[in-house]
Amino acid sequence: MKTLFVKPVDVERKWYLVDAEGKVLGRLASRVVALLRGKNKPVFAPHWDLGDSVIIVNAGKIRLTGRKPAQKMYYRHSGYPGGFRVEPFEKLIVRRPTAPLERAIRGMLPKGPLGRQMFQHLKVYPGANHPHAAQQPIKIDLS
Repeated sequence: MKTLFVKPVDVERKWYLVDAEGKVLGRLASRVVALLRGKNKPVFAPHWDLGDSVIIVNAGKIRLTGRKPAQKMYYRHSGYPGGFRVEPFEKLIVRRPTAPLERAIRGMLPKGPLGRQMFQHLKVYPGANHPHAAQQPIKIDLS
């Protein structure tokens, strides 16, 4: 049996719409990453971007389980001496409602140019409105 090689240009890309309201952060992120990578397709190859585009709405209403909303911390460094910053989930979700979901998804994608290319197919919005109605996204429930 021959190995099937599909060129990324020949792959049919779909748009999916996911409502994140009330969903658990990590569970939703791992299922979205599978769509972005194309792992749900029979022609999946780990070194190609064959995935679909995903629109996530209501990202500001994502939830964490247990005591994680108070305990989960996000770290960053400016690159300058003394530039280490720590911010808890509760403050980050108020300041930038899409950031926790974007960071979780980005961390699960491949590192390097391929992962950056896949991340561009993700659109995250804090509310219920999005400007991608022309793409006719398929609404799916990733519970």
